Amino acid sequence: MKFRCFAATFAVFAALVAGAGAAIAADYPARPIRYIVGFAPGGINDLLARIVAQKLNDAWGQPVIVDNRPGAGGNLAAGLLAKSTPDGYTFMNISTAHTISQSLYSKLDYSLERDLTPVVVLGTASLIMVIHAGLPSKNVGELVTWGKGNRLVYASGGVGVISHLAMEMFKVAAKIDSTHVPYKGVGPAVPDLISGQAHVMVNAIPELMPHTKGGRLRVIGAMTDKRHPFIPDVPTFIEQGYKEFVMGNWTGIVAPAKTPRATLDKISAEVTRIIRSPEVSKRLIDQAVDPLGGTPDEFGKLIRAETARFALAVKASGAKVD
Repeated sequence: MKFRCFAATFAVFAALVAGAGAAIAADYPARPIRYIVGFAPGGINDLLARIVAQKLNDAWGQPVIVDNRPGAGGNLAAGLLAKSTPDGYTFMNISTAHTISQSLYSKLDYSLERDLTPVVVLGTASLIMVIHAGLPSKNVGELVTWGKGNRLVYASGGVGVISHLAMEMFKVAAKIDSTHVPYKGVGPAVPDLISGQAHVMVNAIPELMPHTKGGRLRVIGAMTDKRHPFIPDVPTFIEQGYKEFVMGNWTGIVAPAKTPRATLDKISAEVTRIIRSPEVSKRLIDQAVDPLGGTPDEFGKLIRAETARFALAVKASGAKVD
């Protein structure tokens, strides 16, 4: 009899909690939202955040303010988010860089698994390798040959981001050495690459392709499983003998841990509607970004898989950041 009473009481309590969560979600959002981006303006994270923020503002009638907080491969922003109130009024974009950071950095002031919770994946963009136009190399093999006889300098969007680790992995695979020069995002790195202060960079197509026009930079390889429609004349890394080099830079929204599930679901559903709308989908595809969307659980599965994948890559490359 006592067990039946307990069960009944628990059922009532659970129903009340669920009802409260639904009520909170129904009222959300009732004030402005802060949308953190852990990278400088101009990259894929910033691009997607500004598109989504404007559309959320239109849909919900509340300001969604993009707040760029670059530094430490996006980890400064993630640490800031981890300390934010879990009420749905502060969230941020993470990217592949944050899954890399979990094993690349020996010390972090947050845990992706413990302190943050997935909301929705936004999109992904394939990686390409570009070089300074003054180099004689026309393909990856020729760059490797040049690098073995010269001091090769590569630029990245910061320590711990995909452009850093992808090059570290490539150095191991190609058995070459090079000097790493990290920048606070792709935007500040490109001018030095164009001027020749750096020789090579790996990053997402939307961030690098505009700078290849007029011969300022040269694309020598695509990290895709087949040739990309944007650059059909550029061979993949697979075609050039590097069969493991299929990489993309995805971006998605996370919130502080313990944010109510009903609120997460509401954000996820609205953002997915936005990302998959004909207008936004076309805009992204035209910029070489594949629109995604989906549920928090689907995004969580991607995060776990990528964290495990890059932990192996970091170990194999020997890369480490204190």
